[in-house]
Amino acid sequence: MEDKNILLTIAYDGTNYFGWQRQENEITIQGEVEKALSSLFNQDITIRGASRTDTGVHALCQLALLKHKTTIPIERLPLAINAHLNTKEIVITNATYVDDSFHPQNSVYKKTYQYKIYNAPFLNPLMRNYAYFVHKSLDIQKMKEACKYFLGEKDFKAFCASGSTAKTTVREIYDLQVIKQDDTVTIEITGNGFLYNMVRIITGTLIDVGHNKIKPEHIENIILSKDRQKAGKTVSPCGLVLYKIYYK
Repeated sequence: MEDKNILLTIAYDGTNYFGWQRQENEITIQGEVEKALSSLFNQDITIRGASRTDTGVHALCQLALLKHKTTIPIERLPLAINAHLNTKEIVITNATYVDDSFHPQNSVYKKTYQYKIYNAPFLNPLMRNYAYFVHKSLDIQKMKEACKYFLGEKDFKAFCASGSTAKTTVREIYDLQVIKQDDTVTIEITGNGFLYNMVRIITGTLIDVGHNKIKPEHIENIILSKDRQKAGKTVSPCGLVLYKIYYK
């Protein structure tokens, strides 16, 4: 019996984990899912994820490829894996068969991230692990104006943190929106890929725009400069969610 290619969809609260990728001596999302799969199938199992997420970052739609000869019906597989996960912070939400040509990274053509900002005089303690707290009022209209300068294919070196191993810093942003609902501001960004801490740096820069430290039209010059020091700070990982992955 040949291995089946199974694509798992995984949602998780990343607050207490050292990111997605398996690491020795650290608790990670991939490590915990592989532990549950190894327990379920009574053998060592490894999976391959579609996207890395850093320490403290959350996901609603992480994808991971599992290769196994399992006879468990595909519709019951998420339930079976969840029963072996020793946490409610990680949940397998779907499983589906994919063909042999599927690659968890190369088959992905765009991703959407959301970043939550809690903008109020005082922090809501229920939001502390899921939103970045900004007490000073933000000019949402100016933040929206700044979004258009990020769109398209550009060299985003100014929005890449040190330590990146990317071969190129050119990425394409398809959509960038700033949405305010009550005290929560959501930055939603869709692109063909993202550099190390890119979404968090873009968010930090938009916050500077909202505080009138950077003019919306100056975003273009920051991008052209390729100078990390000209962009905003890297905001906390707690507000970041891998919201959706689109694959061929």
